[in-house]
Formats: sequence, C-alpha cells, structure tokens
Amino acid sequence: MILVTGGTGLVGSHLLYKLLQTEEKVRAIYRRAHKLDATRHVFSYYSKNWETLYKKIEWIEADITNIPKLQEVFHGITHVYHCAAFISFEPDKYRTLRQVNIEGTANIVNLCISHKVKKLCHISSIAAIGKTNHPEKLITEQTPWNPEEDNNVYAITKYGAELEVWRGSQEGLDVIIVNPGIILGPGFWHSGGSGSLFNQIYKGLNFYTEGGSGYIDVLDVSDIMMQLMDSDIKNEGYILVAENLLFKDFNQKASEALGVSTKLKLVKSWQLNILWRLDWLKHKIFGKRRQLSKQLAKTLTTEANYDNSKIKEALGFEFTDSETSIKKVATYFLVDLQAKT
Repeated sequence: MILVTGGTGLVGSHLLYKLLQTEEKVRAIYRRAHKLDATRHVFSYYSKNWETLYKKIEWIEADITNIPKLQEVFHGITHVYHCAAFISFEPDKYRTLRQVNIEGTANIVNLCISHKVKKLCHISSIAAIGKTNHPEKLITEQTPWNPEEDNNVYAITKYGAELEVWRGSQEGLDVIIVNPGIILGPGFWHSGGSGSLFNQIYKGLNFYTEGGSGYIDVLDVSDIMMQLMDSDIKNEGYILVAENLLFKDFNQKASEALGVSTKLKLVKSWQLNILWRLDWLKHKIFGKRRQLSKQLAKTLTTEANYDNSKIKEALGFEFTDSETSIKKVATYFLVDLQAKT
C-alpha cells in the first residue's frame, strides 16, 4: 500500500488523483477535515467520475509531528510519498517551520526504516538547492548549499529536511528527493503558492521585480515522482523545472491568460529594501504578520536559472511548457470565480 502525506495540498492532491489511475491501494493523511474539500475540488477538475475515485482513498487523520498516531498510519505501507510541509517565509515562523519540515520529516524517515518501507519519495524545493552568483550559470543538483549565506527560513528548514532523508538512505532506506521550482497548478487560490499569484494578478497586482525562477506544472511533478518510484533509481535528487522565467514574463503571461491589464510596473531593488524595513517596523510596533522579509526581497530581485538535464536523462521526460500550464491554471481560476458569482 502507498502512503501520501500532505494529501490536502497542491502536490499531494494531484498526486493522489494520478495514483488512483493505477490499481494501487492508497492511504493518505490529513490534519483538518475541512481541508479534504480542497482535494475533492482538485479531483473535480479532471474527471466526471471524481467521486468514485476519491472514495478509493483511505484517509486517516494524523499529524507528521505526532509519532504515536503515525505508527498506526504506517501499518502495511510499502511506499511513501512525503508531500507534507509548512510553507512560510516569515522569520518569526521559524520554530514551526523547523518542527514540521525537519522534525516531521525525521519522523517519517524513522518510521519508514522501522516498518521496512521499500522506497520513500520526498518532495523538497529549489529553495534547498545552492545558488550561483551569475544568472547565466545554470544551477544544478551539484551546486553547493552555503550555510553561511543569508538564507530564508523556509529554505533552511527544507534543506534540513533533506539531510534527514539522506540520513535515512545511509541507514538502508531507498530514497528519492525531488526539488520542484514554482509549481503551477489549480485549486489553491489563497494558500500562498502559485495559485494565490493568479488571484492577486486578477485583482490588480500590476508590478514585477527584476528576478526570475524556474516553473513546473503540478501534473508533471506528480508524473515524475511516480516514474521515479516505479524505477530502479534510488538515493538520487532531481531538480524539476520545465522552464526558467523572469518574474516579469510570468506576470505578463498570467495577466494575458486571465484577461486583465498587462501594463506592469517595475519595483526596483532599492524600493524593496525600503518596503521590507517598513514591513519589519509594522510587525514590531503593531504585531502585523510579515509580508516581506529581507531574504524574500533578495529572492525577488535575483534571477536564478535551473538545469533540468539530470531528470531528462534519467527518464527521458518531456515537460509541459510554462505557457500551457499558465493558460490551464488561469482557465480553472476563471471557472471557479464564475461558479462563486
């Protein structure tokens, strides 16, 4: 039986849909019952028979930080897709990020070992990959992580989670780590991922910053994870990026797909440096949640380009181009928007 953690998130819900196209038995965990609606909604995008598929999932309420409950979850499990994570770039959320992303992953790894799980696939992030000082130099799986750099709190904890997975491989567990770029997928319009970007752009977000990053379709992420788990490949990590885009280009394409104004304004580095300081001041004086940290401001003005040749060579995988992904997500967004009115 297959276990999926984080089954109510963007990747987890799409992965569950893909897994249920096979004859495998699937178990998934959730923390809050109302989050299950998000997975149901994702299923409804892709099949008229979605309710029948959804009912095949064996759902268990559990938290990856609760070891006694997880013990029950692992009964009869042979393969694990670890998608659960806490995503935040707020510096004051570091303790929670560490507890969920590092300690929670350590729990999953330990239980995989004790229950003799055959293979673990851990979804990490390009945030946990090293950086280069020159945008023309592609970032690869071998680009070294620099712990002395001013890394954001999310990146630090995702890198720490990877160390736990590699520790598991040294203890005899077969593992795969995937590092997706910005994941493009529908259904999560308010959760802080790419879905919320479409929501903000539709509502009038008409500015961009000088940076850029790698993008990938959520169904491509799911397909690659499944292919890697079904293969003899083990103890390897892969960058999953279909295309590198400047933030300006992404915003332009998303605006066009959503049918809103494409007149974008540049926010320069010095302006962001003022904004993150004002954000910090508001947090200190009024207790407002951080919207822009120093580290995030740096990321937004940094052009990072990623090399996807390793996964292409391993699987011969053909990625969905970013324009197709953006148009698809925009279409689902507009359908959901119309359904609410």
